[in-house]
Amino acid sequence: MREAESVGPEIIHRDEHLLVVHKPPGLPTTAPDAGDRSLVRWVSQQFVDLRPHATSRLDSPVSGLVTFTLTTKANRTLLDARRTGAYQRVYLGVTIADVLVESGDWGWPISIDPSNYKLRVARAGRGERSALTRYRVAARSPAATLLRLMPITGRTHQIRVHAARAGSPLFGDHAYGAKRRAVMPDGTVVTARRVMLHCARLSFPSPSGGAPMQFDAPARRDMETIWNALGGTASDLQP
Repeated sequence: MREAESVGPEIIHRDEHLLVVHKPPGLPTTAPDAGDRSLVRWVSQQFVDLRPHATSRLDSPVSGLVTFTLTTKANRTLLDARRTGAYQRVYLGVTIADVLVESGDWGWPISIDPSNYKLRVARAGRGERSALTRYRVAARSPAATLLRLMPITGRTHQIRVHAARAGSPLFGDHAYGAKRRAVMPDGTVVTARRVMLHCARLSFPSPSGGAPMQFDAPARRDMETIWNALGGTASDLQP
């Protein structure tokens, strides 16, 4: 079985200072050429009178929430929040590995893969940077485990690299050693056409002051379909 197609980007919040956008899988946040397809280009086309600036990024195969600032004040607030740890993210990830420890921290440093500069490895090496990801098991099905993942740092491919190093690569993440197909006991084949990782929650200080802002986004339909096919239920997919 294959998962259903995902819809396009959705703007879930807009105010004078910022936008929060729900990015679909398969769309890069940024692109080397300004004319190439990307979330930044899509947002710029929706708001031609503004100059939105992406202050968070998701890998192309990953879905979920991305923030764009519209003012200098908002940009400063969110950059400060990222620097101090007040910009908090919660991801949901599916692995077909059996995760034995219910919760913990993954603290391996991340460096550039010596065989492919576009990828990363969870060990000391060229371009090494410290990294920390907190995880806990959110749900289990007969064929898979749903993880709640909280990156404390924000390194390239951090969650994907840490999950792979932990022996729990995210379903569909072929670049980091995961399978793209799972065979169920009844012979049904479940195929992931992208990395089963979704940024489900963002929270950060408000540029206007007052209470922190929090935004949730349900998992995309394709991820829900995959999780259901692996024996889980849609209600598991809560941040």
